Amino acid sequence: MCIAYPISHFKTLIYRHLLANIILIQLIIEAKCGVRFFQDWPDSSKPITFPEFYKMFISRSILVRNSSLSVLLLVLFSADISLGDSFISPSDWFSFLFGTDDSTLSEIIWQFRLPKAITCLLAGSALATGGLLMQTLFRNPLAGPDVLGLSSGASLLVALILMLGHAGSGILQSITVNPWSLALAATLGSTLVFMLVIAITRFVKDNTSILIIGLMLSAATSSIVGVLQFISKAEDLQLFMIWSLGNVGSTGWNEISVLLIVVVVGVIIAISQLKSLNGRLLGEIYAQSLGINLSRSRFWLVASTSLLVGGVTAFCGPITFVGLAVPHLVKLITPTSNHKILLPLVMVGGACLLLFCDLLTHSIGSIILPLNAVTSMIGAPLVIWMIIKNKKVGL
Repeated sequence: MCIAYPISHFKTLIYRHLLANIILIQLIIEAKCGVRFFQDWPDSSKPITFPEFYKMFISRSILVRNSSLSVLLLVLFSADISLGDSFISPSDWFSFLFGTDDSTLSEIIWQFRLPKAITCLLAGSALATGGLLMQTLFRNPLAGPDVLGLSSGASLLVALILMLGHAGSGILQSITVNPWSLALAATLGSTLVFMLVIAITRFVKDNTSILIIGLMLSAATSSIVGVLQFISKAEDLQLFMIWSLGNVGSTGWNEISVLLIVVVVGVIIAISQLKSLNGRLLGEIYAQSLGINLSRSRFWLVASTSLLVGGVTAFCGPITFVGLAVPHLVKLITPTSNHKILLPLVMVGGACLLLFCDLLTHSIGSIILPLNAVTSMIGAPLVIWMIIKNKKVGL
């Protein structure tokens, strides 16, 4: 005698079998690589419908979220090139990139819009990576990439060049008009602060003390900059204020090539410290039990952040909020503490946020808004909303 089962029964069996296989694959990958791709799967013994399974797969898969961020990055990158004083369709600028057209539009793309978009990619990735490293090192969700005083050191040297250059001798005036002078001054200022912080770490072993010292260095350099602003001329003060508001549209291909090298080196150092970053989440004692040299790890984390922040500040000015906000946004979207997953997501998220903010700076007719003002106006409400929605924020 044949017993007839409803079709829904067989569908439920198929879905449960598929879910069980996915959980098995997850466990194998987690055991071999230590990477968890799927979060919070339910008990496979309970019936589950296909719409529930599909919704769960889309919402819980880190791979899908990573792909979504990558698609968003491509869309924002294309929009940043297309939008401006004159609209250029993606098909047109794509043909200009790989064609031999010498028209005005081709020059606009190659000399202005494409360098600006690539600068957003590099600067956003670098600042977000620096923010993630500092928040993990100091175990402080309010720590940003400029917490060590690197941006303040860069601002001090740039202020000396801009505000005292025109009033100084002929040598200082020649340095001021050099297009690379601001970048070199910002790099030198960040390097001096970095060397001072590294020298202090030889005597101070506590991360909290280093954080406080970094904040004091920022306060000291900011006070000197304030004095220079008070005694400088109006035109020199205006130049410094424009630089301090951040700008990604003043870089050429030579600057981008240097920035690319700096960012790649900084990210490689950060990748080499992934084990240390994951170990620090469980405390320094546990990290030491894993064989992690905390002093050496701290040196390389500070060095990586200094390279990333110093390079971006040298060519784009002190861009705020990106390094502080992006790690929190990524952790709220993807609930994981594994830095092997967080680092690439944070890099993509930082590039997306800076591209989006750069688009908004050109959204009001012919007026170009300050980049730092836009990053804070957009990023702060977004982070507050996501924290209220998720009711928590962590490291």
